[in-house]
Amino acid sequence: MNALPPHGSQLPPPGLTVRPEATHDHEAVLDLHRQAFGAHGRVVADLVRGLRRDDPTALSLVADVRGDALGHVMFSRALLDAPRRLVAVQVLSPLAVAPRWQRRGVGAALVRYGLDLLDQRDVPLVFLEGDPRYYARFGFAPGGPDGFRRPSLRIPEAAFQVRRLAAYEPWMTGTLVYPATFWEHDCVGLRDPRASPSDPDDASPSDPDDGC
Repeated sequence: MNALPPHGSQLPPPGLTVRPEATHDHEAVLDLHRQAFGAHGRVVADLVRGLRRDDPTALSLVADVRGDALGHVMFSRALLDAPRRLVAVQVLSPLAVAPRWQRRGVGAALVRYGLDLLDQRDVPLVFLEGDPRYYARFGFAPGGPDGFRRPSLRIPEAAFQVRRLAAYEPWMTGTLVYPATFWEHDCVGLRDPRASPSDPDDASPSDPDDGC
C-alpha cells in the first residue's frame, strides 16, 4: 500500500520537516494520495478518511516544506493474535509522496520519524505490505519466517513485513489482525483481475483492484 519509487540519489528538498498532520492539511493530504496512487488514488484517499474517523490514536505525519505537504504516512492500531494474549501493534499504511518529490528521501524521512516515535511509545511491532527492496533499509523483514502470519492469503509472502522495536518480546508471534477499516475499503492484499464469480449474473464492471 505504498506509492513509493526505488531509493534514489538526489538530496532531500531544502527545509524538509516532518510533523503531525493538522486539520488544515486534510484536503491536501487526500489530494496527495490521489496523485501518488494514480487510478487507485480515490480508494486510498477514502482509506485515509476512514482511519482518521475510526482510529483517533493513529499517528499521521506530513513531510512539509514551507507549509506544503510533500508526503504523508499513517501508522494505525492493529492486533497480533499471539498464543499468550492479544498484543497491540501498528500498521504502516498508507505512505505516499507527491510525484514531483519522489526519489528525494521524503518517504524515508517519514518512515524513520514515525518508527522513532512508536519506539518511544513502547509499540513492540510495526507491520506493512510493501516492497522489501525499499523497506529493508528501515529494518523491516519478512514476517513469515519468524512466526508471523498474514491476515490474508492475498498478501504476497515477501510483501508481508514486520519491524521489531525495543518493546518486542520473543513470545510475540501469531496472526496479524487488521482493523475493520482496511477490510471495509478492500485495502488488504492484492485482487486477481482474472478471477470470475461463479454466477455470471453476479459480475459487475470494475477496474482491477491491485490493493491499496
